[in-house]
Amino acid sequence: MLILSNARIHTMDPQQPSASALAIQPVSEHSGRIIAVGDLASLQAEFPEAKVEDLNGRVILPGLTDAHVHLRQYALGLQQIDCNTATRAECIQRVAERAAQTAPGVWIRGHGWRQNDWREGFGTAAILDAVTPNNPVYLTAASLHAGWANSAALKAAGVSANTADPPNGTIGRDASGQPTGILFEEALGLVADVMPQTTGEEDAQAMREVQQDLWSLGLTSVHDFDRDRSFRALQTLRERGELKLRVLKNLPGELLDHILEIGLRSGFGDDLLRTGNIKVFADGALGPRTAAMIEPYEGEPENRGMLFLDSEELLDAAQKAALSGLGMTVHAIGDRANHEVLNAYEQLRAFERDHQLPARRHRIEHVQVLHPDDIGRLGKLGVIASMQPIHAISDMTAADKYWGERAQFSYGWRSQLNAGAVLAFGSDAPVESPNPFLGLHAAVTRRRADGSPDAEGWRPKEKLSLAEALLGFTAGPAYAAGMEARLGKLAPGYFADLIVLDEDPFQIDAHDLQHLKPQATMVGGEWVWRVS
Repeated sequence: MLILSNARIHTMDPQQPSASALAIQPVSEHSGRIIAVGDLASLQAEFPEAKVEDLNGRVILPGLTDAHVHLRQYALGLQQIDCNTATRAECIQRVAERAAQTAPGVWIRGHGWRQNDWREGFGTAAILDAVTPNNPVYLTAASLHAGWANSAALKAAGVSANTADPPNGTIGRDASGQPTGILFEEALGLVADVMPQTTGEEDAQAMREVQQDLWSLGLTSVHDFDRDRSFRALQTLRERGELKLRVLKNLPGELLDHILEIGLRSGFGDDLLRTGNIKVFADGALGPRTAAMIEPYEGEPENRGMLFLDSEELLDAAQKAALSGLGMTVHAIGDRANHEVLNAYEQLRAFERDHQLPARRHRIEHVQVLHPDDIGRLGKLGVIASMQPIHAISDMTAADKYWGERAQFSYGWRSQLNAGAVLAFGSDAPVESPNPFLGLHAAVTRRRADGSPDAEGWRPKEKLSLAEALLGFTAGPAYAAGMEARLGKLAPGYFADLIVLDEDPFQIDAHDLQHLKPQATMVGGEWVWRVS
């Protein structure tokens, strides 16, 4: 048994918000639990044989959860070119440097470009060709909803002027109909499907190693949204005893029929790796302006984005899933997409009642902009608002530019909380950094790292208090995972998942939240990471 003492502990438990010590009963398989919270004297009297670890006045918080990551993509992406650059020229320079170190014919990968931040906008295949004459190149946008390929990559994929757009996807074309090298939505698969794939062992090793990075950021749990290859790698790590990060694994909607056939249900697994909901996409994203909107994008009268599923199609899949014990998780960014999803969820709740089914923990991922009439519907329907505060920091300029006055109803964390919705916060890594302290900073200040746009922040009525934002990274994700009785706060019977900080986030200026760095991370009573 272990007692952590001489600490400033923020338990996130309203029954006992603060303490100076806690007692942990270690149990195998990372399920060590807290058995008492209080002060050193009382805990030593109750557990005289316990080992005492003095934390020298440091701060303890519950371990944080990222409720939306693409774990395999993030892990593998750390080996790729970082294309999140201030200028397009800098991105091209990084590609050229990688090409100089790469054997001819070997694919070059990169991620993170944001054309809305570049004065020149989108790139072209020809621009990449000039610096990569001997290698196929494929660079994914930060949003993961657009890709940039050179001519060699397009040729390998068989993409030409005669190639038809795939369903729910678009091939960028110039005035003569030739592919520009930019691919949108499902068209990304044209190139992605012909690239050499990593082996299962390479996936597992990359995901094993990335745990260190996530622990160092204060993350003890994640909700993963990658596809079946990620699930296979996670199971490999779990079998080997190498998974020491709690993972809720959402399941790909395109495999729904197979999932139904084998009878896999939401919540199956254990406290390290368990299945979540079925994940489907209702629309695209703001960056490439493919998010489905009720009215056109500002300055683009013909563009209302791309709707992949309407309410009837979504309801049909959701009802089949519900009958088999599966909840739904739907990507929806634009106001039309969110409206269609909410209409489907309203009918799904009635279906659950009529068939005496449990009310599952259904979610909407992103909820980036809503029609005013829809703002209160998530709370009313008991639908979890799975949002990423850091998106607002990256997207504020594009939101104002392309959504105009509708942007006042975007990234509405306060509105959702006030309307009774449970908030589950994440990053969408590798779209953004998985550092939860950047997310906390965004939620509390709605300001960029440099303090812009001003001291009040962008559309400040949607700001949260620090305590509210922390719940979005603790109790909210625990509820979404069906683990609220054992995860998300520091209380007797809860997992000993916690982080140690030198500074108290409740005592510093909110703008400095972005600079906080954990000193140690514990999962299930085991110190999995410490500053060396």
